[in-house]
Amino acid sequence: MGNAIMSVVSFFPSKSCQHYLLGDDIEDLPPDKMMDLSGKHLRRFPLQVCAFTELIKLYLSNNNLRSLPPELHLLNCLQILALDFNRFKELPQVVCRLRQLSALYLGNNYLSDLPAELSSLAELKTLWIEGNCFEQVPRVVSELKHLRILHAGCNQLNKLPKDLWRLRELQSIWISGNSFSEFPQVLLEIDSLEIIDVDRNSIRFFPSLVHMKNLKLVIYDRNPCKNGPRVGEEVRRVGKWADYRPEATEELSQEKNSEQMEENEDMETTEKSELNKDSDSVQE
Repeated sequence: MGNAIMSVVSFFPSKSCQHYLLGDDIEDLPPDKMMDLSGKHLRRFPLQVCAFTELIKLYLSNNNLRSLPPELHLLNCLQILALDFNRFKELPQVVCRLRQLSALYLGNNYLSDLPAELSSLAELKTLWIEGNCFEQVPRVVSELKHLRILHAGCNQLNKLPKDLWRLRELQSIWISGNSFSEFPQVLLEIDSLEIIDVDRNSIRFFPSLVHMKNLKLVIYDRNPCKNGPRVGEEVRRVGKWADYRPEATEELSQEKNSEQMEENEDMETTEKSELNKDSDSVQE
């Protein structure tokens, strides 16, 4: 019943209605400089938040927001901004003016592209765009030179930009639940990758990933693949043939062949020795 009332109240922009929704959440700047307004049924961004110019973390997840006011740029200390589970069809341009942002959460909206101005977020290290309407990863993502984590699962992707290799600090890429029919070759060029998640796609063949020295985890389950990716000894795999390592099988086979050759040599030596003994006894 409480949620139903809040949903109705959210339609009215009056101060009393806003206070009902927010309570005392935005009376003062919290000591930790973090404000969590998630799940408040907000349809409008509360402008009074912009007064807290020292705010570092702002969580607006699970609301009904479609836009943000230009005054948001006053939060020029903001490092983490969570806008996931809202109703954004476009990323508000004002977000690109928050130059200190290191983490931006945009998952589960209605986005199909990102503005070129996003490249001005030089400090951005984490970008979540999963659960949107992307048919391709926006090219601007390749310009985020310090990006370390990219979550782009549950979209409509079937390829990655060729210049994604420029992300020399990228450590984790999550592209599960998309439409890839081939393993994205550009990932083979990103040596910094530690985690690759291509779960729930349509990939039929995996190339060798042995050369990727920083790799720690590959998730490739629920693909119609005919092979598992070859990886280094310390790399964990999640998917079909996860316990099968061709290189280990080859080594074992070589060891067996070596042992067999040694046994054969021993037998030949023994046989020759016995023949020599027989020959000596005949001569005597």
